Amino acid sequence: MFKGHPKGLIVAFFANMGERFGFYTMMAILVLFLQAKYGLSEEKAGNIYSWFYFGIYALALVGGLLADFTKNYKGIIMVGIIIMLLGYVIIAIPGMSLTITVIGLFTIALGNGLFKGNLQALVGQMYDNEQYSKLRDSAFMLFYMGINIGAFFAPNAATAMRNWYLGTQGLRHDANLPALCHQLMKNHLQDVSVFQKLADGANIAGPVADLGQFAKNYLEVFSKGYNYAFGIAAVAMVISLLSYLLFHKLLPNKKAIEKASPANQANKMPWEEEKQRLIALGLVFLVVIFFWMSFHQNGLTLTFFARDYTVKEVGPITNIFFDLKALLSVIGAIIGLVLLINKKNELYIKLLGIGMVMLGVGLSYYFYNGYRTTNPIEPETFQQFNPLFIVFLTPVFLALFSMLNKKGIEPSTPKKIGIGMIIAAFAFVVLLIGSLKLPSPASLAGQPSAERASTYWLINSYLILTVAELFLSPMGLSFVSKISPPRFQGLMQGGWLGATAIGNKLLFVGSYFWGRLELWQLWTIFMVCCLLSAAFIFSVMNRLERSTKS
Repeated sequence: MFKGHPKGLIVAFFANMGERFGFYTMMAILVLFLQAKYGLSEEKAGNIYSWFYFGIYALALVGGLLADFTKNYKGIIMVGIIIMLLGYVIIAIPGMSLTITVIGLFTIALGNGLFKGNLQALVGQMYDNEQYSKLRDSAFMLFYMGINIGAFFAPNAATAMRNWYLGTQGLRHDANLPALCHQLMKNHLQDVSVFQKLADGANIAGPVADLGQFAKNYLEVFSKGYNYAFGIAAVAMVISLLSYLLFHKLLPNKKAIEKASPANQANKMPWEEEKQRLIALGLVFLVVIFFWMSFHQNGLTLTFFARDYTVKEVGPITNIFFDLKALLSVIGAIIGLVLLINKKNELYIKLLGIGMVMLGVGLSYYFYNGYRTTNPIEPETFQQFNPLFIVFLTPVFLALFSMLNKKGIEPSTPKKIGIGMIIAAFAFVVLLIGSLKLPSPASLAGQPSAERASTYWLINSYLILTVAELFLSPMGLSFVSKISPPRFQGLMQGGWLGATAIGNKLLFVGSYFWGRLELWQLWTIFMVCCLLSAAFIFSVMNRLERSTKS
């Protein structure tokens, strides 16, 4: 997989994978934690969520400026990891006020701003070398796969920690209970019959006699379980820090490279050429704002949809995809099958493939037989599907783009970005169709919906969004790396993340309209935004493609 690439890519791959595991462990549960712990509405929780996401990417501009000024990309990355670790420790401490939690989130955002864009810039610098330049797009796809391997395990780690702690306190998980607990404690719950039923089901000891005491206790335990899940993120950052400390020497040193090459003309590109490249980058940044505004609804309105409108129990076949053990067994069988059918593999590799297929199928069948007719699932777990699809589809798209390249018909990087925007629109079409017969959030008045959609509406939406992401995100990173004027490399990676920041700040559009529109109307907003963005990028395609050839 890394054949032909510089060794530094492996370092960046694993450093980023550990950091992303911690980050997505937190993001899988952040908005749910804010609501459970502090009783916030979807709109208020969404505002904090969007400001936090904005800060993460906006502060990448600061990180990029510092790295470009000092040429010390690796040192800035190190400081970023340490600051992020401190932020995770703050939010992992139970009982903190909302103010302290927000301070912890800002600390994480600052550290991430120093880390993320500059690590991407280092990856790009490795491929400035003519020896590796043709591998730039595939390098960023591999780098992106590392992000998503970490992200795949994150939601399961978060839910496992929370459920473990609930179990130690004699409680079971129910995603609808925290909101009802807050309503009861505020005397806003007129009919307690639904709450009584859910409380009885969540209390391992049996029926609940004192609903008020149960509500207070459930909220405390529930939110504390999430605090401990944030602790997992802190541990992941320690691992990422250690791996970076041990192997960062394999990454390029910008300052040393420039000192060793006095004749280097990196900073002497004519201003007219720099200006054209910066304008092209600005146009791409404008488009990606609307992609991220739509895509990152996965941790916000798509999570609300999973919690409030998607079935809470599934049959044995579907449960395989929500049970990490069984899912890993299926993944192992698929990998084994790929090893077996690859004609280039030697006999011992094919035998290994046969063993993996047999073991994977056997374990999957074993887990399947242990399931009940209906099995509970949790809303956070849906967020595992995007990184899972990324990991599996990355090699497919690498092969596809390689094949098209050999035939001379591979779309240009800007064209791939435009195609990605069109594909993203179709993901919201799927959600729109799946929501047509569901009641509006406003009509529920805080009560669980009796009408629930199949899990496959969300899963298929995640699949389509993943395909869109593979056309857009790693290609965008490669585009920025490829045409950034050398003296602005860190700043332009920060600019990409800054555009992402603005898109993430616009996430509040989803939470603002959640209780004000019908669901199908909400999804239409994002569908239209994606289509308009695609139309814009195709309208300036000639200019963008000229910039990649200059």
